[in-house]
Amino acid sequence: MEHPPQSNSTSKVKMVLEKHKSLRTALLVLVLLGTCMVIGDGLLTPAISVFTAVSGLESLMSHENHQYAVIPITCFILVCLFALQHYGTHRVGFVFAPIVLIWLLCISGLGLYNILRWNPHVYQAISPYYMYKFLKKTTISGWMSLGGVLLCITGSEAMFADLGHFSYMAIQIAFTFLVYPTLILAYMGQAAYLSMHHENADAISFYLSVPEKVKWPVILVAILASVVGSQAIISGTFSIINQSQSLGCFPRVKVVHTSDKIHGQIYIPEINWILMVLCIAVTIGFRDTKHLGNASGLAVMTVMLVTTCLMSLVMVLCWHKPPILALCFLLFFGSIEILYFSASLVKIAEGAWLPILLALILMTIMFVWHYATIKKYEFDLHNKVSLEWLLALGPSLGISRVPGIGMVFTDLTSGIPANFSRFVTNLPAFHKVLVFVCVKSVPVPYIPPAERYLISRVGPPTHRSYRCIIRYGYRDVHQDIDSFESELATKLDEFIRYDWVRDQGEAQQSFDYDEARLNESNGCRLAVAGTVRYSREPPYEIDENPQPASVSIGLPTVDSMGDIMEMEPVKRRVRFADQAWSCDERESQMLQELDDLWDAQQAGSAFIIGHSHVRAKQGSSFFKRIAINFGYNFLRRNCRGPDVALRVPPVSLLEVGMVYVV
Repeated sequence: MEHPPQSNSTSKVKMVLEKHKSLRTALLVLVLLGTCMVIGDGLLTPAISVFTAVSGLESLMSHENHQYAVIPITCFILVCLFALQHYGTHRVGFVFAPIVLIWLLCISGLGLYNILRWNPHVYQAISPYYMYKFLKKTTISGWMSLGGVLLCITGSEAMFADLGHFSYMAIQIAFTFLVYPTLILAYMGQAAYLSMHHENADAISFYLSVPEKVKWPVILVAILASVVGSQAIISGTFSIINQSQSLGCFPRVKVVHTSDKIHGQIYIPEINWILMVLCIAVTIGFRDTKHLGNASGLAVMTVMLVTTCLMSLVMVLCWHKPPILALCFLLFFGSIEILYFSASLVKIAEGAWLPILLALILMTIMFVWHYATIKKYEFDLHNKVSLEWLLALGPSLGISRVPGIGMVFTDLTSGIPANFSRFVTNLPAFHKVLVFVCVKSVPVPYIPPAERYLISRVGPPTHRSYRCIIRYGYRDVHQDIDSFESELATKLDEFIRYDWVRDQGEAQQSFDYDEARLNESNGCRLAVAGTVRYSREPPYEIDENPQPASVSIGLPTVDSMGDIMEMEPVKRRVRFADQAWSCDERESQMLQELDDLWDAQQAGSAFIIGHSHVRAKQGSSFFKRIAINFGYNFLRRNCRGPDVALRVPPVSLLEVGMVYVV
């Protein structure tokens, strides 16, 4: 509501994407490819960073000794790095900036020293003319060497993984005025040293250009800087997996927020230990920087190329820029990145196969999970029961209402979910206050707390049934279950008061109301979002596909919920008879409903969650049966269940078995 959406774009690109399902699937695959390569980078960057830093010991040891020291030391540092992740970076984050600053000043100082000592004219190499001359002279071999040049940028791009912790402006200023100049000085210094030491071309490394007197301090600072750089990309990996999980593209995993003050700092135990094992395996398996560099270079270059493609779409669909401008952007940056990307692909046999293998495995997992999640939602949508069925349940059918609040979790924003009808069929009782809870992750980073809850009635007030849609952005912190219960009860209280107050006046299409009276009765300004006209009628309706008026607590009035709630068109509408209640009767009815709510809260809450088993329907293709019957069910059994993801206490949990045939 703070940033209302603009008018619908009539971009031809958007229309083409909406028209062709195959293009949307291709776009999803492209996004998943980039995401998987970022995760692969989170595996390879710690391995190559720590390994290259520790490899400086080679120049201080004999050949017989260093091969038994470098690998064990690297593995030990990696184990310590991942073992300390659960403490969060906020405990040691205050030393990160000084370490990186010292490292950048160190390499720039060494670069300046080598420039002045060995070749003061090396600054001329900044000219693009020498790049053209080099490629013209070396032709194919020069093009293949571009895969190695990628190592110059595979570390610097990791700082952009910290967008969850710092602002855009902070990263742009740091990169432009500190990181980039120091990297230029460092590489110019190494080039100056190499220009005078051709005899050591086969064994050249960063540490050979370091004077002997400062070699040990430089190695120590390099190891500390590699740990900080690895921490940045590990945090980025956790963040992108958390966002993918929120958007239904990754199996459910446990997300721990390690800091109460800094929002973006999270820790995912399962991913952390898997990354640690794979990092150590890659380090021991490759044992040299060449193969690690080729693998890391391909992963980084793929991420850059995918980002450029997606950015061109963002320019058209989100920023509403002319398509010709987006095409120029894509051609200019894409042509440069394809040149480096193609050079990296040549190194498949020399280590570049690893990120491709990792991407294939991760893409398969993410695509299968996303596909099955969509099919489950479609099954729920087509098998929901009507509101009339719910209202018909009563003592005459042997159904009893028990004290307490029953929260039925569902993905549906309308209708009665099939798992609740199955629950009532097998256990003919449900709670006196019934709340259908739908937790939605929406494709925006954050949802303001005032806009999080959307509440509406399900049936007449006497039925004590409500629908609550809780919206989270993909970077929002989900509430713990205790605060969720109390806040839900508070929001229901506010909704009930508002609903009865609203019904006293002549309601129009955009429900006008007396703000002073509402503030006096509720303590906060409430507004309703809906399109139903009321003329002194009860504020509810019976629909086969219900579209009740929903409340967004503490917001200005919304014209339509069509963009927020996935409602279907109303097929049949039945209104209850008009009743001319006096003000005293209305007030007593409201107080009675509030008393029932708080009595139910004191009696306790139960969480009713579907326990699903998915299988492919008969006649499905071989690949679909493999993906659903084996792939998805294997992932579902071995990842966090919805009760764990929602932090539901086992003593209050009721699971309803459901078989989904998709």
